[in-house]
Amino acid sequence: MKAVQIEKVTPAEDVVLSDLPMPQVKADWVLVKVHGFGMNHSEQILRLSEIEAPYIQKPVVPGIECVGEIADPSDTGFVKGQKVVALMGGMGRSFNGGYAEYALLPAHHVFVVETDLSWDALAAVPETFFTAWGSLFECLQLKQEDTLLIRGATCALGYAAIQIAKGLGCKVIATTHRESKLPLLKDADEAILDDRQLTGKIHGATKALELIGPKTLGDTLQAVEHGGIVCNTGILGGVFTLNNFDPIKDIPNGVYLTGFFSNYPTQQVMDDIFAFLNAHHIVPAYGAHFTFDQVKDACIALDSHKINGKIVVTME
Repeated sequence: MKAVQIEKVTPAEDVVLSDLPMPQVKADWVLVKVHGFGMNHSEQILRLSEIEAPYIQKPVVPGIECVGEIADPSDTGFVKGQKVVALMGGMGRSFNGGYAEYALLPAHHVFVVETDLSWDALAAVPETFFTAWGSLFECLQLKQEDTLLIRGATCALGYAAIQIAKGLGCKVIATTHRESKLPLLKDADEAILDDRQLTGKIHGATKALELIGPKTLGDTLQAVEHGGIVCNTGILGGVFTLNNFDPIKDIPNGVYLTGFFSNYPTQQVMDDIFAFLNAHHIVPAYGAHFTFDQVKDACIALDSHKINGKIVVTME
């Protein structure tokens, strides 16, 4: 089969397709014929630095998600030909991931889906929509009557959150720090240029999805209404932790702070996501589409940070 395999720091320009043996099926794992996958910033980190970490299996096929169909169910309850998505659980780090024509994956991180979406649209769903869904519903407890602030909305996760929130019927306030990207937030009710100071400039936000991260989290906590909930999910601002954070002083009275970690998908959550997408006729948005033989170009596009939204790759 064809696959991307790396064992050392690999700039996008050096990504190539290699011929690898077909994976050998084993107990509790399933063989998936990959039809497509979405690309993620974590895979760029893997190629450019994390590959040198001792906990990474080397060589490894990158890719923390994929979509496809069951080629061999092994001893699991899956059935050959079932349409599935797979994500996380060590994909592309502890074992080979989705940048391949076939992927051998642990059954507990493979999920059956009922959908008529094309492979390219489906490839935009697994990690991005799972993270958006968990952030909005598990963490923010989003309701139709809420006004949702999405801070750092011009990213794949931001666009997915807008689609879900608007499908639910919420009012959405979305921000970007680049004026040129304001038109990309046309599906939000209000698009705001973010100068890192929103407190006093927005009104009525009952829930906030923080995608810039610790860099602006303090201001977001101050910007939401009393009783509001803030979920920190992203780290677009490049600041990963809060230094000298005083919860008593830095979290306003009556405001709640939570965070979402996307490592624990379940079949029930995937069922809920696809039922919602089907019921609201939502076709996941993505920023660029490449075929598998263009995977080097897809990696170059990922590393350039010039694509507005998810990059998806399909086998054809």
